[in-house]
This record gives sequence, C-alpha cells and structure tokens, in this order.
Amino acid sequence: MTDKSLIKKLTDDSFSKEIESGITLVDFYAEWCGPCRMMSPILEQVAGETQGMAVIGKLDIDSEQKTAGQFQVTSVPTLILFKDGKEINRLVGLRDADAIKEFIESAK
Repeated sequence: MTDKSLIKKLTDDSFSKEIESGITLVDFYAEWCGPCRMMSPILEQVAGETQGMAVIGKLDIDSEQKTAGQFQVTSVPTLILFKDGKEINRLVGLRDADAIKEFIESAK
C-alpha cells in the first residue's frame, strides 16, 4: 500500500523552495484531466520506490497558474525534472512507472 503523503502538493508560494536542492520531479496536472488522474497511482508507486533519490510533487495548473505559466506548461500531464532548482528535462503525457523511474534516474 502506498502513502499519498510521499507526494508533496506544491503551490506558487512553495514551489521555488521545494525544488531548490536535490532531484525533484513535478507533475503539472489538472483535476479535469483524465490522463492526470490515471497518473496519480503510478506516481504514488514511483514515490515509494524512489524515496531518498528524488522528491515527487504535484502542481495544479488551474490553481497555481503563475508557476505553470513560468514553465510554459500547455499540456497536462507534464512531468518536469529539476536538479538543484534547474529544469533538466520534461515528459508530456501519460507514462508508466518504469518510464518515470528511468526519467528520475537520468538526473543522477
């Protein structure tokens, strides 16, 4: 069983602080997005399997428009991988757990 608290809910106010050090994967999503809802349990699984390697966060593009705009997120789900506060890569669209884990591992 996974622990939903492994995934941090990010806001415009907390975003910069949360991504400033280490590896952080941010899921830019929307409540109305079907593929985003399908991605949630996958991200929960990955969060459990990558504890200590990366932090996984979610940012709702509708309520946190400033940050979504800053990173020019136009499609959801968009996964952006940050290392020490800098974007290093992104994936757009639904992905499986193995693809997401490989994506996180590419930041090492």
